[in-house]
Amino acid sequence: MPPILGTLRRLVLTPKLRAVTFAHRGFPGAGSPAAEHLELIPQSVICGFEWGIEQRSLWDVERRLETVAPEQRGFAYEGAAMAYTVRDAMAGGRGLKPSSKARELLLGPGRPHIFLTYIGIGFAMARLPRVLWKTVLPDLDGSPYHPTMSWLAVDGYGFDRAYFDTRKIVDEQREIEPYPWAGAPEYFPRAVDQGIGRALWFINGALPDLVAKAVNAFPAHRRADLWSGVGLAATFAGGASAVGLVEVRAAAGEHAAEVALGAVFAIKARSYAGYVPEHTELGAELLAGLPLGAAVALANSTAVDANAAGPGGSPAYELWRERIRDHFRPVAKAA
Repeated sequence: MPPILGTLRRLVLTPKLRAVTFAHRGFPGAGSPAAEHLELIPQSVICGFEWGIEQRSLWDVERRLETVAPEQRGFAYEGAAMAYTVRDAMAGGRGLKPSSKARELLLGPGRPHIFLTYIGIGFAMARLPRVLWKTVLPDLDGSPYHPTMSWLAVDGYGFDRAYFDTRKIVDEQREIEPYPWAGAPEYFPRAVDQGIGRALWFINGALPDLVAKAVNAFPAHRRADLWSGVGLAATFAGGASAVGLVEVRAAAGEHAAEVALGAVFAIKARSYAGYVPEHTELGAELLAGLPLGAAVALANSTAVDANAAGPGGSPAYELWRERIRDHFRPVAKAA
């Protein structure tokens, strides 16, 4: 039985399941055939958050998370990571100490879902003042993807802002003030846009024409990162038929390589978690033009050292993305 304090945290902090439905949020994709499937994802996040914010022990949280269907389980872990990050902040910002709850989750039962649990940290960031952001990322030296993939926390922050503040972030395309995440404030807006691109897939109900229209409403310099987010969401979350995925790749036009990049990252994350649904295999084939194994091999073969830097001093995360992106860019023909 959870303690009274845990029950109070749950009652005060846990969003209602209805609050994330597309109809409640007024999303244009509310009536799409994929809406019900896609709504299960934020609802799974809320379930994970509710368990993480209420239960006293990680063992109790893990037992609940493992009851979630494999396709949605990573999203529930995402919610638990969000909850544990908030709890660390409420306890006085112990996020960088070895005893932090977020660290125990990410290096423990959440390890296979490391890509999504980073995103959960970003969801917490959207609810915490910026002064606390310097404490939200736990020390994960035991993970091969830390700190390179910690930029997914910024991606998660961008997704959350677009999903819950749609008018400002999507309709008005307001840019978010940079933050020196991992010492690279100039890259922060790009990682935010990658998350916004993922949110556009949900907001528009996986309808290719609406998604493309939404992306193209943004300034041209932001569209590449938005399209990579679309490719990641379409492949990881699903929601589109084979015909729809072909339409997405065509609509991306000059940014088709960005869509493929997002698809490869999604495939890597699904494979690492140990469960690859059919729609992810389909995304590999139709958005990246690769069979599943080849897509995973591409992600693995292009991985970078955490201390590496990309062009212009961009973080190792972007260097990894660039290497994958280069695979899909057409080779210039000799004169």
